[in-house]
Amino acid sequence: MLPIDIQAAQNVTLTENLGFDAELQAVYAELMRLDASGQRFAAVLRDTIDQLLNGEITGRYDWETLYKTERTHAGTLVEINLQREFTFADGDAMDYRIAGIEVDCKYSQNFGGWMIPPEARGHLCLLVWASDYASRWSAGLFRVREEWLNQGSNRDAKLTVKARHRDKIQWLWRDADLPENTLLHMDPADREAVFAPPSGQQRLNELFRRAQKRRISRNVVRTVAQQKDYMKRVRGNGGARSALRPDGILIMGDYDSHRAVARQLGLVAPREGEFISVRVAKRAPHHLDAPYVALDGEQWVIATPEDLPQMAPSLPSTTK
Repeated sequence: MLPIDIQAAQNVTLTENLGFDAELQAVYAELMRLDASGQRFAAVLRDTIDQLLNGEITGRYDWETLYKTERTHAGTLVEINLQREFTFADGDAMDYRIAGIEVDCKYSQNFGGWMIPPEARGHLCLLVWASDYASRWSAGLFRVREEWLNQGSNRDAKLTVKARHRDKIQWLWRDADLPENTLLHMDPADREAVFAPPSGQQRLNELFRRAQKRRISRNVVRTVAQQKDYMKRVRGNGGARSALRPDGILIMGDYDSHRAVARQLGLVAPREGEFISVRVAKRAPHHLDAPYVALDGEQWVIATPEDLPQMAPSLPSTTK
């Protein structure tokens, strides 16, 4: 995502070019108040794509495997899920009422492909784009004006924003990070190996063995396990944590104590509903410059290819 100061400067320039739009600025301010970092918005988009893929039942992880009717339904789900997350009031003419102002919501998987209905003329639109392949998303506000639109040729007479007038969009978040779809972005050979075993437990073991140092969402776990008790398959007492421990692999979850271990090892910390796995080794002279964590009375580092597998330590108590 663009740094906040650069994005703010661009928005000032946009306002100067178009004239001050008090309603647009009021909606912009309210959305930034609700989610200045964009993390809540990004989570809604991630969850909506995962909802459509329905991996627990279908085993799907790729947008291209969706049926046409499912892809068509994506915009409605984004609209609904954003309203649930931010509790926007219902609009009278448009989808929402934000800061007391009517706002329509339009989502497109293809950047610039927002389909704007004729009744939105003169209103504000919240334009949303997300790509699972690029792991990026954007959202901006646009005042619908006739001269900035391509004329609709479909039976619904829906309109699109002319490419040369996309600079009229005031971006809230532009090219921000979309939480990664780990299965989609894995090496194909590793992904094939993950899905090869017949049991959900074996598939999860392979996932955490092959997708180390990457955040793995609960939805990915659900898709790989395809079992109702998928979370049980991650934990100790017979789950992936205990199965991979002899190989020296730790699986950290979203507990504060686990996040602390990840950070001390120099890894990104799991967010809510996420896991991260890594193979560790007892600290030795060739690890002197590596970050380490103290567990089970020993100092542990991320293992190098030269380190032989050794029994991983126990993770600290799971309190948030």
